[in-house]
Amino acid sequence: MEELEGKVAVITGAASGIGRSLALAFAREGTHVSLADIEADPLSETAEAAREIGVNVHASITDVRDPEAVEALAESTVSRLGALHVACNNAGVSGGGNTWEIPPETWDWIIGVNLFGVINGVRSFTPRIISSGEGHIVNTASMAGLTSPPFMSPYNVSKHAVVTLSESLSVELSLQHPEIGVTVLCPGWVRTRIHEAHRNSPDAVVGPSEGDDEMGLADIARLLIEGGLDPDDVAAMVIDAVKNRESWILTHDDWTEMVTERTRRIVAGEPPSVGQIPT
Repeated sequence: MEELEGKVAVITGAASGIGRSLALAFAREGTHVSLADIEADPLSETAEAAREIGVNVHASITDVRDPEAVEALAESTVSRLGALHVACNNAGVSGGGNTWEIPPETWDWIIGVNLFGVINGVRSFTPRIISSGEGHIVNTASMAGLTSPPFMSPYNVSKHAVVTLSESLSVELSLQHPEIGVTVLCPGWVRTRIHEAHRNSPDAVVGPSEGDDEMGLADIARLLIEGGLDPDDVAAMVIDAVKNRESWILTHDDWTEMVTERTRRIVAGEPPSVGQIPT
């Protein structure tokens, strides 16, 4: 899709972080945007910022874990904005700890948002993009979807699944609807609030308590995220990928060695390495 002006994009997780930057980046391209999140006030602020750029904006409180809610988002996007050309399945949350100690509610929440949010988006948005005649799908995974850092099992599992889902989707569309491209976004550390994701978790999901983190993992993650890429830089990469039909975005070139090293260890039958912890 070389031309984005006048097209329509839907973005989940649009209230903050990479999602907010995507919303404003597409708006600056002249793309009308449909924005979804579960945080009402930040979503409203993002929507207003996009309107000030001069495009049409539709905003909807949406829990991407709910397939009916995502279907309603897709339907309202087309009815309000006239079509759908780009879908950014971007909503994401995080959580972790020792794999054997993470409660089922945390697994359900993280996989529900990070994986089923993408599945629901693919199911609802893809047919509308097909009907619109051309388009592109961007699924937000992570470098954790290409490696396996410790203490992040639910997040890793969800992001590995998004990677393989995107690969399968890309091949299927290339065979049947080659006018639609697919990009999988694999960010490293980016200055977002994903380390504070429990602010939006269901009541059944217990967030980290002060004193429970004996290894100081939460503080380490916060410092690494605060020193990460500006989300506007990631959004610019996405715009370029959509325009140029790029299949992969790996935001940190210096992390790619971890990906190749993991593959080498698999082929060689060697155990996973602590070297998969990105810094």
